[in-house]
Amino acid sequence: FLLKTIPGIGQILGLTLLYEIHDINRFPRVQDFCSYCRLIGGTHESAGKPAGSGGRKIGNVNLNSEAAVLFLVRHPAAKQYKERLVRKHEKAKAMAIIAHKLGRIVYYMLKRGHTFDPSRFSAAA
Repeated sequence: FLLKTIPGIGQILGLTLLYEIHDINRFPRVQDFCSYCRLIGGTHESAGKPAGSGGRKIGNVNLNSEAAVLFLVRHPAAKQYKERLVRKHEKAKAMAIIAHKLGRIVYYMLKRGHTFDPSRFSAAA
């Protein structure tokens, strides 16, 4: 059970994530998965020019940021990364960045069948 190797994700949250994701292979790209998890917003454009934003409520609300909050509690390198992000951005933006990063981690873990590697997270942060 690969998701339990991520700090902060236990039995219940891991099963919830798996039940909501179903099969990771239905997402051909990591961008599609992050969009499904509501980690990125949609845009409307016409002729290459932005014509507003939309689609913030499209996707699965259960996959949004609960795992990111628990991840921050259990992983010290993530706390340091959040503090750096808060100095650069505001707190809400920092949490959104970490949730998106965690979403990409989950996608690649499930796609490749690897467990969570804290040293790779720290090196990429």
